[in-house]
Amino acid sequence: MSVDLAKLPACPVETTLLLISSKWKVLILRDLLSGPRRFGELRRSLAGVSQKVLTAQLREMEEDGLVVRTAYPEVPPRVEYALTGLGMSLRPVMDAMWSWGEDYQKSACAAGADPAGRERTE
Repeated sequence: MSVDLAKLPACPVETTLLLISSKWKVLILRDLLSGPRRFGELRRSLAGVSQKVLTAQLREMEEDGLVVRTAYPEVPPRVEYALTGLGMSLRPVMDAMWSWGEDYQKSACAAGADPAGRERTE
């Protein structure tokens, strides 16, 4: 899903969701916020993602200007992915998601539910 700039939603929240709404994109952002990563590093970090899906998500993020792909002329070839300035500008959004999730986990556990929000049956 590459974003057609002429068809961006009027709502800024919807625009943000359009760019990062997939589970994998958010987790890719999380990993790249700490610095460039090779494809294999990202794949190991994102348990459950297939090579095909990770490749597609990275390509979309590159097309949307969030990620830059750098290929080094080495043998064997080395490719790294890093956030662009635009991608890095999502840090406050990611920090807010981290804080909210952390608070939710604490309150859910204190209320006797597991972090997924279901009541414990002991």
